[in-house]
Amino acid sequence: MTIHVNIGEAKTRLSELVAAALRGEEVIVQRDGQPKVRLVPLPEAEELDREARGAKRRTAFGFLADKYRHLHGTEALDVPPSMTDEEYEARIERKFDKS
Repeated sequence: MTIHVNIGEAKTRLSELVAAALRGEEVIVQRDGQPKVRLVPLPEAEELDREARGAKRRTAFGFLADKYRHLHGTEALDVPPSMTDEEYEARIERKFDKS
């Protein structure tokens, strides 16, 4: 998506426009209706932003790890095996059998 803004609007929305450029959107700044400047992120900034998002996600996924650490190695966290196709068909037949 391309965002076109005039210089006056760009002054008031600069942080929003920079965030949009970091998300990968194209931002064009115009003067007198003519495109003059394109905002593009630096490769280093993209890498830093990607690392920051990754760190935030890792933190979010691991915040309960200590609470359930005592369950590791027990059957409480074991995932049952998937059903075979034959077991699935038999279950569907039992569930939806109209006879």
